Amino acid sequence: MIGTTRALVSIVSIATIATASLTACTSATPEEQAMLTAQEGYKHLVAGNYEAFLEARAGMDSIPPSYREQLLTSYKQFMHQQRIAHQDIVGVQATRVQMDSAQHLMQVFLLINYADSTQEEIVVPMVEQDDCWKLK
Repeated sequence: MIGTTRALVSIVSIATIATASLTACTSATPEEQAMLTAQEGYKHLVAGNYEAFLEARAGMDSIPPSYREQLLTSYKQFMHQQRIAHQDIVGVQATRVQMDSAQHLMQVFLLINYADSTQEEIVVPMVEQDDCWKLK
């Protein structure tokens, strides 16, 4: 039963990523695509869907399995730290984007809302890869 549940969760996660990727890569401006991808990527991180967060990053399809595991572990540790420091992250919202034409990337500004009523704005660099925007 547990194996079946995990397989179903994996299938749903892959379908969600594929849908978000298709949405983020069509019918929106490049700025909107970058903002949506950054926001959705961080929502996966907050939800504990570390594989989906990793897949939202550029160049992660060709990394060695050992490095992949290290990254997944570091994401888990980061979220654990946030739970201790701020009682968890309760929201992620893309607020604005700036194009950096010299470096061929977009800077997406995300507002992170914490359970302890504090907020933090982070800047997420985004690069275009295969006609889609990915977290750098």
